[in-house]
Amino acid sequence: MESADEETPLIHYLRPQEEGPQYTSDGTVDINKKPALKRSTGNWRACNLILGAEISESLAFSGIQKNLVTYLTSVLHESNVDAATNVSTWLGSCFFTPLAGAFLADTYWGRYWTVVIFISIQAVGMIALTVSAWLPLLMGSSFNTSSTRRAAVYLGLYLIAIGSGGIKPCTSALGADQFDGADPAERVNKGSFFNWFFFSINLGSLLSSTALVWVQDNVGWGVGFAIPMALTVFGLAVFVAGRKVYRYKKLEGSPLTRVSQVVVAAVRNHHLKLPKDSSALHEVPSPNEANCKTAHTCQFRFFDKAAIVARSLSDEKGAASTVSPWRLCTVSQVEELKMLLRLFPVWASMVLFFAVTSQASSTFIEQGMAMDNRVGPFNVPPASLSIFHTISIIVGIPIYDAVLVPLARRVTGDDRGLSQLRHLGVGLALSVVAMAYAALVEARRLAAASAPTTSMSIVWQAPSFALVGAAEVFTTTGVLEFFYDQSPGGMKSMGTSLAHLAIAAGSYLNSAVLVKRPPIREDLKVMLYQSQEADNTFITSGGTSPYSSTR
Repeated sequence: MESADEETPLIHYLRPQEEGPQYTSDGTVDINKKPALKRSTGNWRACNLILGAEISESLAFSGIQKNLVTYLTSVLHESNVDAATNVSTWLGSCFFTPLAGAFLADTYWGRYWTVVIFISIQAVGMIALTVSAWLPLLMGSSFNTSSTRRAAVYLGLYLIAIGSGGIKPCTSALGADQFDGADPAERVNKGSFFNWFFFSINLGSLLSSTALVWVQDNVGWGVGFAIPMALTVFGLAVFVAGRKVYRYKKLEGSPLTRVSQVVVAAVRNHHLKLPKDSSALHEVPSPNEANCKTAHTCQFRFFDKAAIVARSLSDEKGAASTVSPWRLCTVSQVEELKMLLRLFPVWASMVLFFAVTSQASSTFIEQGMAMDNRVGPFNVPPASLSIFHTISIIVGIPIYDAVLVPLARRVTGDDRGLSQLRHLGVGLALSVVAMAYAALVEARRLAAASAPTTSMSIVWQAPSFALVGAAEVFTTTGVLEFFYDQSPGGMKSMGTSLAHLAIAAGSYLNSAVLVKRPPIREDLKVMLYQSQEADNTFITSGGTSPYSSTR
């Protein structure tokens, strides 16, 4: 018997009437808009190309992000505070633009063409950034501090931010589209895909933290930016190479329009009485998501009024189909809005989780600055400890997929090992443990600081970073899968963009919490930003750059 806390689906699909084993049963089509054949499209044959493109894109994006503060301060001669503010604003834009990219993908272009267009935009941004680094060699030192160079740099950065808006939500959603949810074997593989997708992001991030940062600091910014530009173009080529084996979802119109129609119709019909039998509500015979339509649920019953067929229409055969959708909606359309409302509590909890992960790049580093950073013969920059965060993710994902999932499957009977909500719950629990440990370290550090002859080693911070990374193995991969699975058929890209919006909101929540703390001394502010430069010295001696971002 299943446990009582097993989650109920947020959206309930009725079984399709006909399913052919030769074709996918979720309505996906091939590049020629014909029903997708299982044996020649989708599955890992398509996802391997998507993951390869994601590694290249992650390498390129992280190669710009990780050393950007150093570039702005050392090359454009911005102050530490101005550079940090500009980078924070830019990163915030990178995590908010996915909403626009997801809307365009679900409404007009589809996921494949949205990725192609936005990677191209990102490539143009990379070119602008590379040109800004090479021009001083051609135009002389007077170009170093010119407004033209500054404009070229920020034009490139914000074109990259716009490009990220189409890449972030659509690559993960397109990858998930390659697995037929009605096929048990492919459904299990879909869960593994999100694990390996997150692994690819962090692998690219780790490689950029070492090789690309070293090139930028020791060879030059021109070459250091040209490599990400080439990687972006290579990633685009790899992605386009898979166009014949991808499975494509059919577009269903604007998701925001469909949701708005339900709200307007429910308000217009507020005076009508709901029927006792839900079968009396309006529904069309043909399904609205390929071979399946959405079953009625009893939550948020006010919105059911959008599907009430007025008495004047019920007496006339076929009259309901001619009514404006702003006055009469289908049950499936109403359920789409209900499902989005059910997602909100999970989304809110993820905001809190990503506020915790933001601590790893802010207060954890400040804490390390007040500790003894001598480890043997080395002086370890405080930010370098976050390498334990990245290693925890890269090591944890294969272990989870190959060891923990089979073990959990035997215990729970769930093909995925852990159900989606349990997946998220484990990550949230680990984040609590991580912050509790960090608090204990801080208490001990304060006690040691009161004694002039004692100090606390920075190595004590390593478990904090490792625990946050372990939490992300469960939660960051789980939240992408959860929002994809539980989003309506025509809003899959929009659903995955909610995960990125939670990251942005969590970062801003963390900033708001930090504002309430006593101001940091100016010398510590300088140390915070200069630690990035010290970190690059650590890289040349065999270490690894710490800056790992969740995308």
